[in-house]
Amino acid sequence: MTTPKIGFVSLGCPKALVDSEYILTQLRTEGYEIVPQYNDADLVVVNTCGFIDSAVQESLDAIGEALDENGKVIVTGCLGAKADTILEKYPNVLSVTGPHAFQELMGAVHHHLPKPHDPFMDLVPQAGIKLTPRHYAYLKIAEGCNHSCTFCIIPTMRGKHQSYPVENVLSQAKKLVNSGVKELLVVAQDTSAYGVDVKYKTGFADGTPVRTHIQNLCEELGKMDAWVRLHYIYPYPHVDHLIPLMAEGKILPYIDVPMQHASPRILKAMKRPANSENMLMRIKKWREICPEITIRSTFIVGFPGETEEEFQMLLDFIEEARLDRVGAFIYSPVEGAPANDIAELIPVEIQEERLGRFMELQARISAEKLALKVGQTLEVLVDDFDADSGVAIGRTKADAPEIDGLVYIDGADASCVGKIVNVLIDEADTYDLYGELI
Repeated sequence: MTTPKIGFVSLGCPKALVDSEYILTQLRTEGYEIVPQYNDADLVVVNTCGFIDSAVQESLDAIGEALDENGKVIVTGCLGAKADTILEKYPNVLSVTGPHAFQELMGAVHHHLPKPHDPFMDLVPQAGIKLTPRHYAYLKIAEGCNHSCTFCIIPTMRGKHQSYPVENVLSQAKKLVNSGVKELLVVAQDTSAYGVDVKYKTGFADGTPVRTHIQNLCEELGKMDAWVRLHYIYPYPHVDHLIPLMAEGKILPYIDVPMQHASPRILKAMKRPANSENMLMRIKKWREICPEITIRSTFIVGFPGETEEEFQMLLDFIEEARLDRVGAFIYSPVEGAPANDIAELIPVEIQEERLGRFMELQARISAEKLALKVGQTLEVLVDDFDADSGVAIGRTKADAPEIDGLVYIDGADASCVGKIVNVLIDEADTYDLYGELI
């Protein structure tokens, strides 16, 4: 009997990437062969993103390419929550399912390409196929979001916040670490809300009671032999209790808090926490408790109705907060987002001009902060080795993969990939560091 073959396209954020890993693991478990070429596949699954217009277009382009090259396509993921958008453009796709709709997706695959044998793994998140390098992995702890931010439609796509059982999360983390993972990147749409939907009930991991709460989860993850990095931390008051764990070395001194803006009026219009003064006080307190902490955030520039004075408030905040890592985006009028109707949209040329000023300021701050690391010896997790240049490429505890800076290391070789090494930093630029293996 010929083994049925499936092509797979994964788009979107780390949460979607984890979904792709679950799906691929289930497909392989059921006996399907995953192939890298369209013309080798019996059908193609496209896991889409649909957060902003550019992501929607990328997903639609990927679906179109798969249809052109193969002809048999099943669509899943965030854009799948807008099935009409997909079917209007591509009425010949075989099936459309929404995000983390694993049962429905597998049912569609079975219908159009019968499985070669019965599955022997439940459709629950567990370690299997990884789409990241062997030495780091995303650990998703929840689905969905309970917030109603006016610029975001994620809750309509991925539903309300739903925490994974703490015993499942810890079991998966343990499997990943035992398989050689050196860094666990903890993700969810709202990571710090972990457990709120189940009233922080107690689960059992290896017979030990553990509350379904982000602090308790981090305490348990901190016992494992791996870096633990937190992403997408909404600044609830209980987040303050995570900082001592960073100071004690149980989890990485790194926190990713999407702050979005600094103007109280704009934050209120966004339905985000509207007290930037309080945020500055908390940042100061975090640094007092854990001087080594790296703070990353993201901001939206050119939100509907944003005045020049309100944008200047954002620049003043950035100047005072001196955040370590910052991402900024111009407001994108996502279809269905309430923010589109709050006020007149800012012209794109003004948005781009403001973004340029924002990033110029943050580039100066980043360069000044990185210059202070010259002369220090830092732990670096090596991600890659460039044989042509003889330089290894890695990241410090202050750098998440794909979004933060890099360390270029002389004196290393390919055997260092996947290992944590000590590097003497001898040079810095705006975002990256350069050093020597010691």
